[in-house]
Amino acid sequence: MVRSSGIRKFSESEIEALRVIECLKKTGMEIKDIKQFMDWCAEGPSTYTKRKKLFEDRKKALEEQLQELEKNMAMLQFKCWYYEQAISDGNEDRLNTIIPDHLPADIKSMYEFAHS
Repeated sequence: MVRSSGIRKFSESEIEALRVIECLKKTGMEIKDIKQFMDWCAEGPSTYTKRKKLFEDRKKALEEQLQELEKNMAMLQFKCWYYEQAISDGNEDRLNTIIPDHLPADIKSMYEFAHS
C-alpha cells in the first residue's frame, strides 16, 4: 500500500488478497482460519498444498450449504403453492387427500426434494 496525498493506493495483489479474505468470510470461515491462510501465503510456495486443501474444504462446505438452501427453497415453494390452493379452496381438505401421491408433477418433485 502506498499513500499519495493522504489517499491509500493498493496494489492489484493487495486488492486480490482482500477479495479472497472477503470471499472466505462470506463462506463462514472464522477469522482465525483466515489469518492462518494469510500466514501460509506469507510463508510461500511450501504451503501450496495446505492452501489448496483449505479451499477444497471451503468448497465442500459451501456445496453442502447450497444443498440445504435448495431444500429449504423447495419447501418454501411447496408451501406457497399449498397455501395458494388452500386460499382458493377455502380450506385444506382437498390438499390433505392429494399429498403426497397425487400432487401435480412439478409440485410433487418440490415436495419430495424438501422432504428428502
